[in-house]
Amino acid sequence: MRSDKMKKGLERAPHRSLCKAMGLTDDELNRPIIGIVNSANEVIPGHIHLDSLVTSIKMGVAMNGGTPLEFPTIGVCDGIAMNHEGMKYSLISRELIADSIEIMATAFPFDGLVLVCNCDKIVPGMLMAMLRLNIPSIIISGGPMLAGKVRDKNIDLITVFEAVGARKAGKITEEELHDMEENACPGAGSCSGMFTANSMNCLSEALGLALPGNGTIPAVMAERQRLAKESGKRIMKLVADDIKPRDIATMKAFENAMHVEMAIGSSTNTVLHLPAIAHEAGFKLDLDLFNRISAETPNLCKISPAGSAHMEDLHAAGGVTAVMGELMKKGLLHTDIITVTGKTVKEIVGKAESLDPDIIKKSDAPYSADGGLAILFGNLAPLGAVVKKSAVDPSMLAHSGPARIFNSEEDAMKAIMDGEIRKGDVIVIRYEGPKGGPGMREMLSPTSALAGVGLDKDVALITDGRFSGGTRGAAIGHVSPEAQEGGPIGILKEGDIIEINIPMRTLNVKLTDEEIKKRNAEWKRPDYKVKTGYLYRYAKQVTSANTGAIFKE
Repeated sequence: MRSDKMKKGLERAPHRSLCKAMGLTDDELNRPIIGIVNSANEVIPGHIHLDSLVTSIKMGVAMNGGTPLEFPTIGVCDGIAMNHEGMKYSLISRELIADSIEIMATAFPFDGLVLVCNCDKIVPGMLMAMLRLNIPSIIISGGPMLAGKVRDKNIDLITVFEAVGARKAGKITEEELHDMEENACPGAGSCSGMFTANSMNCLSEALGLALPGNGTIPAVMAERQRLAKESGKRIMKLVADDIKPRDIATMKAFENAMHVEMAIGSSTNTVLHLPAIAHEAGFKLDLDLFNRISAETPNLCKISPAGSAHMEDLHAAGGVTAVMGELMKKGLLHTDIITVTGKTVKEIVGKAESLDPDIIKKSDAPYSADGGLAILFGNLAPLGAVVKKSAVDPSMLAHSGPARIFNSEEDAMKAIMDGEIRKGDVIVIRYEGPKGGPGMREMLSPTSALAGVGLDKDVALITDGRFSGGTRGAAIGHVSPEAQEGGPIGILKEGDIIEINIPMRTLNVKLTDEEIKKRNAEWKRPDYKVKTGYLYRYAKQVTSANTGAIFKE
């Protein structure tokens, strides 16, 4: 056993002595030692209940002859960190999470790992660690929050963000805003739409690294506790059979996940995370591949913010298994590859299909013939940019308008709230990329404010930063190269005409090559916004968004 390094033989008597100081018996030390990575804390609603899941996981491990030992990792709630300095620390926490798990699972050579997560960067950080360490592992999420309700309408966190703009525009009262604030987030779980957390939890399932149901079983259901016990039981079988994450997360598995990503209309942040996760397994997922897979994958779901349905509805309609069943009908999945269940994709999915065509469209009657995400290229984004096509109003799929230039999210937000943005404008927020931010902040507040004041169908927003999975509208992020690296977005001037064509996958500024060359020669790289601490170290090490914002080798 891998854990023998710290517990077996004459020389390990001191090590065993330290273990016995924690109450472990010889019998427990002779069993496989399973590390339980618990990201529970009291500052993320998606994580406040994870301790109860860990209790169930430990029961599953113990029932099957293992010794579970728990350790923590950090987490950031993007919603609470939004629109202030804290958001600079969200994406960059992903690398710290992966590194901290690597440290713990190497300093303490566990025989297997169960990784317990739920929100935003915690999920991809844990998946990166799984593939980097490559010891038997399984991931389980805390599950989605239920939708909130105001009178007869289901609402969620994004409703409240958009209501801020509506209140500023005088469209709702202070009392109505407070009513939404009180009811949008009814309890524990990852926010209830197809935002980043739920997107990544669904893709963990599609990759085969989590049990079926991981992405959609609501946090408050007993079914989630049973899934936790089964995950604890299953890790023991993975250890016994020596099945490792890289045995499961092959290139075929990543292609399956990308098909699911396009079918469910996942968060644009998945285009950052899947390449970073694949990198740990030795694969490269370039942006052209995302477009190729999107071109052949039907968009089957419009979960909030793309539609009015929520994760509980997706679960009732059959969840990720049903989505994969519909994709399998089209011959879009690799079905002969194994998963943490020990079964192949074909054995798991079987004849699964949508139980509610209003929530998961049948594969022969999709929302659109291509996927929910699109990668755009052009002279404004030579290395690519990403948009959640499924959440763009049809009238904005092709748009041309004058650039309104802002060098920070705060400046753009002020202009929106002060009524300085007009119909037809293209808001440009730059120097918010991985290096320029630093930390590549999400722009949920500006996009929500645009929706709240009624401009989401008339104004586009492009940025070298990124967007929340809850963003809707013509919001184009990850523009690469970023401004800080000398990308074309950095040479734009107020009034330049920007041409967006999402169906054609293009993003251009109406300038001659000669004018672009002239402006490039005049451009001077600004200094980093932050020159101390982890943010500074991150800015110097991180690569472009088109590579997944991974660290330089």
